[in-house]
Amino acid sequence: MANRFIVEADGGSRGNPGPAGYGAVVLDADSGEVVAEAAEYIGTATNNVAEYRGLIAGLEAAKAVDPDASIQVRMDSKLVVEQLSGRWKIKHPDMKPLAAQALSIFPAGRVTYQWIPREKNKHADRLANEAMDAGKAGRQWEPGRAAVPERPQAAPVEPPLAEPKAAPVGWGAAADLGTPTTFVLLRHGETPLTPQKRFSGSGGTDPELSPAGRRQAEATAAALAARGTIQAVVSSPMRRCRETAEAVAGRLGLDVRIDEGLREADFGAWEGMTFSEVRERYPDDLDAWLASSKAAPTGGGESFAAVARRIAVSRDKLLARYASRTVLLVTHVTPVKTLVRLALGAPPESLFRMELSAASLSAVAYYADGNASLRLLNDTSHLR
Repeated sequence: MANRFIVEADGGSRGNPGPAGYGAVVLDADSGEVVAEAAEYIGTATNNVAEYRGLIAGLEAAKAVDPDASIQVRMDSKLVVEQLSGRWKIKHPDMKPLAAQALSIFPAGRVTYQWIPREKNKHADRLANEAMDAGKAGRQWEPGRAAVPERPQAAPVEPPLAEPKAAPVGWGAAADLGTPTTFVLLRHGETPLTPQKRFSGSGGTDPELSPAGRRQAEATAAALAARGTIQAVVSSPMRRCRETAEAVAGRLGLDVRIDEGLREADFGAWEGMTFSEVRERYPDDLDAWLASSKAAPTGGGESFAAVARRIAVSRDKLLARYASRTVLLVTHVTPVKTLVRLALGAPPESLFRMELSAASLSAVAYYADGNASLRLLNDTSHLR
């Protein structure tokens, strides 16, 4: 006979967006006994993202115990409960993939949702705050080990020192904040369209690497193998990135994980054209695109604002998955520039002020206090 579980979940952000974490507890519905707990510091995120992440963690913990169980979810987030019950429409683009992930964990009909007041969700709330306190201390939450909770203070107090860790090699860390999560950003190697400077996004053809691009991928693989810092490889789903990622991962003995959010922008009707050709055929649309991040390319393309929202979701998901690790993200011009822009807090127009060569390397480190540091931009020394 399948188990009946109660999943209580919560999430919070100290800043909204700001340093965020979630907590979830799985209870036996009959006895009330705790079956499993989950909590995690997820870096910079909003309250809603943290709440959804807590729900997902709770459902996954319940599934790990009994994949045939029936689940009653209890949360003090009216938004999450109403959206996943189907009564409220999910409008925000950041919430849609999280909601889809939550709904995919158990078959439809096996999970029900109930809103509860905050005072009845204290267990999950406590876990979420423990996770955020742990993040402030430069580490991840561990079962049975609560960080000192935050409290009002009359004078500034230094955060607790992180636990001693082995000094990282290559892209390093700030000792007082623990080992950062570092994204090494690799633009894919050349395709036949690259030297011609044609728009090549996710809405047109999916070109493979050219012979020059394959040589670039191999040279990059050799350089990264020599540095020895990469611990995981994540790639855009597009062919040119997958081929580049596979060359590097093969040299490093790692698998390639695909993240749909890392795909290039969709350039609509401009796909395959040069800038001059777009200027000749769609001058007004091009001027609008250059003037505003909310303007999309002709024919249903993707605006830079939409790309930024998508990239931010993938960034936060990957930061949570690979906390304190160095990860190679193999992607495209727009995603790399967007990650750099968001790390610097730079305005959208900064995207037009960065040079990014084929097979170039950039790097951003993300710290436990929610800050980011640009370590490298458009490095092509490994190709010389």
